[in-house]
Amino acid sequence: MLPLRVRDIAKTFVMHLRGGLRLPVFSNVSFEVAAGECLVLGGPSGVGKSSILKMLYGNYGVDAGEILVAHACRPVDLAKALPREVLDVRRLTLGYVSQFLRAIPRVPALEVVADPLIALGSDRAEALERAEAALARLNLPRELWSLPPATFSGGEQQRVNIARGFISDHPILLLDEPTASLDAANRAVVVDMIEEKKAAGTALVGIFHDEDVRDRVASRVVDVSRYSQRRAGQ
Repeated sequence: MLPLRVRDIAKTFVMHLRGGLRLPVFSNVSFEVAAGECLVLGGPSGVGKSSILKMLYGNYGVDAGEILVAHACRPVDLAKALPREVLDVRRLTLGYVSQFLRAIPRVPALEVVADPLIALGSDRAEALERAEAALARLNLPRELWSLPPATFSGGEQQRVNIARGFISDHPILLLDEPTASLDAANRAVVVDMIEEKKAAGTALVGIFHDEDVRDRVASRVVDVSRYSQRRAGQ
């Protein structure tokens, strides 16, 4: 069973404040992702790459099609799953590194990173030790580890976000511009982390506007503009 299969998904946004105006984004998007593969969503801005990732994670509804995730030895269609099932898939099967950290007030960075492991039942001391290693690898100064990430710079917050997303062993990992706010040294660290996930059998789907990063990590590229309904002149 493949970790992720996407079949003919479509998305249209409805502008309720503009009389129900409908804005088609894309239709008939299909792809599959194997274990150990990094599939990259390509194409220019505005064709719907981030919307696809949000649909894969269950943040956006699916107008048509299927999103089949191998979860607990059975396929789950996230396009039709109940909210509690989506949450269970996220907890055990599907990780997500977004562009922006949703920082929890007053919670230290170290706790933010360790939380996914603790939620899965890991020993707290071991989880914190792994969180320390992740933050150190991403060159976040030790003096920041006990501070809430809301006080950090954009690049510092993104490193916390990446550490949190990569610390657990989800079979599927979604990456939305994980290197966008990083310097060259930390981009290289993230590339190494992605390669390690691939070697461990993780199925990854990502968006990377940095061409060098994309070329280094991509197993395949799906050009989303092939499916876009936001073409020039429309």
